[in-house]
Formats: sequence, C-alpha cells, structure tokens
Amino acid sequence: MINLILADDHQLFRGGIKSLLGVEPDYHIAGEATNGRQVIELLDNGLEADIILADLYMPVMGGIELSQLLKQQYPKVKIIIVSDIDDEKEVINAFRMGVDSYLLKSISTDELIFAIRHTFGNEQYVCSQLSRRFLGRMLSTPDPAPFINTQNIKFSKRDIEILNMVANGHTTQEIADHLFCSRRTIENNRQMLIDRTGSRNGVSLVRYAMLNGII
Repeated sequence: MINLILADDHQLFRGGIKSLLGVEPDYHIAGEATNGRQVIELLDNGLEADIILADLYMPVMGGIELSQLLKQQYPKVKIIIVSDIDDEKEVINAFRMGVDSYLLKSISTDELIFAIRHTFGNEQYVCSQLSRRFLGRMLSTPDPAPFINTQNIKFSKRDIEILNMVANGHTTQEIADHLFCSRRTIENNRQMLIDRTGSRNGVSLVRYAMLNGII
C-alpha cells in the first residue's frame, strides 16, 4: 500500500486525483492539504505518508520549499510535483531543490499511476511530455566534441537493444527484467557504452546512438 498526501490549493484538482486513484487497490489517500505548511503539520501529527503529490506554487508554502523541509525532517517521504508549469528552468530547479519526480497536470491516469509507483521504488521520473521536449532540444543542440567514428566500434545485439530501451525511457530495472539479468549488469553495460563512445552521460549516449544511426 502506498500512502499519499495531496497538496494543492484547488479542491477540484484534489478531488480529481482522489477519483482517479480511488479505484486503485494499492493507493491510499492518507490526507489532503492546501499548502506545504499543512503537509508538514500532518506529518508532525503522526500521519504516515510515502509520497506527497504537490503543486509547484501554493499559498503559504509551495512545492519547492516543502521538498527542502521534507529532505531535512522526513527524508524517507518522496515528493512528486504535479504542475501546469512546463518551463525547463523551473523543472531543473525543482530537482536541484530535492524534488523526486515532476509531472504535468495534463498527464494520463496510466502515467500518473506509473510515476507514483516508479517514485515509490526510489527512482526519479519526468513525465513523457517533458522528456520528449527536453530530449528533442538536446538532440538539436550542436555537440562541441566530435563524435567517435562508429566504424571502429562494435555494437552487439544486446547493446542495441539496451540503447533502444534507454531511448524509449525504460528504467534500469525494467531493462534488467526484460533481458533477464541483474540491475548491476545493465548499469555496467551502459557505462561501458558511455566509455566506448566518449559520451558524457546517458542522455549524450542516446543522442550519439540516434545521430549515428545505431538506433
């Protein structure tokens, strides 16, 4: 059972989330709040919660300040921002300030459920609409470092399968389950690909693979 607190100053939004999750047996709305301060008060009074679904901007205390207090006082409690704000700088700042996941209010019910479970499993998550936009911008940005000639790099069938799954947004654990191997094996394989291609990180690796026609 995943215990949730809904924090949003719009009752209509809280009611909508309650209706969506009310039919899911593994989700329990433990409490509601209209601002971050009320969330802290609920937790101080002994309410148990695993995840807070919070708006970015609320009166008294918004999602960013709430996330900072949670990391200090209740580090085991995760926070997912659910907002209309889709500005890239705002999203990046939210993660820097301790937010675990970031969703737009326009997401589907299936993605909301997936994001909650994903975050509950100690993984960060950005909704697909934002992920596609950010990846598109990164792919269109010139890389100051030239790519290594792919003719000198051999990619196995498994390498290509992993690259495709990473590009499609699958988590490390999902890739490991699909390929019937351990999470550590996938992490090692991905790091080897990053090293072999001279990429800076996982996003750069995906960009490398796309631009060079590997996936």
